[in-house]
This record gives sequence, C-alpha cells and structure tokens, in this order.
Amino acid sequence: QVQLVESGGGLVQPGGSLRLSCTASLNIFSRLAMAWYRQAPGDQRELIAFISKGGETTYADSVKGRFTISRDNAKRTVYLQMNSLKSEDTAVYSCNAGVVDYSGSYRPTEPYWGQGTQVTVSS
Repeated sequence: QVQLVESGGGLVQPGGSLRLSCTASLNIFSRLAMAWYRQAPGDQRELIAFISKGGETTYADSVKGRFTISRDNAKRTVYLQMNSLKSEDTAVYSCNAGVVDYSGSYRPTEPYWGQGTQVTVSS
C-alpha cells in the first residue's frame, strides 16, 4: 500500500518559518512529479507548489517568493520551506504524487495523498 507521510507542521508566529517534509513509499518516486496543497477551513483545496521529476518548480502567486519546494529522490522525500509566514497561510498542508501534463499543469494522482499536517500562523 502506497503511503505518503507529511511532517513538520505546527504553530508559528507571523514572519516565522517552517519546513514541511513528505516521505513516500513509492518505488517510482523519482519518475513522478510531487506537489503541495493546502486547505483552510471552509475553503477549497489549493495547489500551492509542484516540482517535476526533472526538478522544475512552479508556485501559486500566493506563495511565490516565500515558499520553496524541493525533492530528494534518494530519500523519496519532498520538502516545502515556508518563510515569511502569514496568518492566511494557516491550513492543513498535504502532499501528492502525480504528473505534469503537456501544458505544464500538475495532475494529481488520487490514491497518492498524504494525511496532511496542520500549519497555524498566529501570534
């Protein structure tokens, strides 16, 4: 059974930083794109960053310049470094393994979701 396990969430003050990790039990990890999503209460799930199997990165405007996605194929892990956090970044953050299509858009793979980790930005 495929598992994606996120860690690194918590409570942080505005302006602070957190680093999320997502480790996948996927033998084909290096052949997949990886993404981070977030969902705040009452909101739809939002794609915030993804990284292709080749290492190209794409960000939502809401996090561009503040968040950095990276991957370590040897560890089957994708990271999300979050800096200059704001209260509006408060959400449950989840990772997904998927593909980048011909148009450069990320396509999630439904079975490949983590359980999520809570990030709360508050003073």
